[in-house]
Amino acid sequence: MQLTGNLLIGQQSVHGTNGSIKAVNASTGAAVEPAFGGATLADLDRACALAWAAFDVYRETSPEDRAKFLETIAQNIFDIGDDLIERCMIESGLPRPRLEGERGRTVGQLRMFTDVVRNGDFVDARIDPAQPERKPLPRVDLRLRHIGVGPVAVFGASNFPLAFSVAGGDTASALAAGCPVIVKAHSAHPGTAELVGRAVQKAVKDCGMPEGTFSLLFDSGRDVGQGLVADNRIKAAGFTGSRGGVALMKIAAARKEPIPVYAEMSSINPVLLFPNALKNRGEAIGKAFVASLVFGAGQFCTNRVWCSPSTVRISTRSSRRHPRR
Repeated sequence: MQLTGNLLIGQQSVHGTNGSIKAVNASTGAAVEPAFGGATLADLDRACALAWAAFDVYRETSPEDRAKFLETIAQNIFDIGDDLIERCMIESGLPRPRLEGERGRTVGQLRMFTDVVRNGDFVDARIDPAQPERKPLPRVDLRLRHIGVGPVAVFGASNFPLAFSVAGGDTASALAAGCPVIVKAHSAHPGTAELVGRAVQKAVKDCGMPEGTFSLLFDSGRDVGQGLVADNRIKAAGFTGSRGGVALMKIAAARKEPIPVYAEMSSINPVLLFPNALKNRGEAIGKAFVASLVFGAGQFCTNRVWCSPSTVRISTRSSRRHPRR
């Protein structure tokens, strides 16, 4: 599949004019073509307008139609084949086996939500039938069910370019619930994002879903990402990354209508190394620390920031930390 560097706004493929970004070869540090145009605020408004227009229709799609849509996304991602793995290897520096496994996880998540949608238990439907003869007053028919909250903003993660990105768990769960999705791609792997985004875009068209069910935006700065969370047509956001996500939470909380931000933003968990442990098995502890540090090309959740054992004897566990961020 030929990469274009374009934004995917509904069924349109548009080159952004607000600056540009290029992927970086994680092994060599060289810039990788093509250049990806950053979205303008007008592009953002267009994506939000399409998502809002799609919401009422998409939310009421039948469970079977929505399940087939998720299945189609999963198959489209798998059908990209080696092009996806090779581009992802270049942009992330992650090895082929890891990325093939992550692709399997991504496809598996979508198919899992397919089963959830078909099962229907998530709707939690409840019916209290009318009691017209009840005294002293009759009771009307009461019905309750869970429905999609509205268009959802999803921010791709740096260190899981497939399973926590364009069609990852946040996107899969939102689409399964009946919510259109606008993804803000991570700038570390824009080519991977476009390939997966086109797989979702094609599924929207082939399954007859409303045009605004999915859009993919690139941002050369911060305005589009922040503007996405601030837009009153967005009703929830999913973020996986650094503690910079606190800024998005503040934007969401300051809105006239505050919205939830489902965020994983790292953690700091002290690990105390006691003198006898260091004395008796210091070498083994050191090897385990290094293995944790470099696991997943240094991008896994167990990446640690180390303080000298001769002074503080504390390490910190950080979640979703990318060495280039």
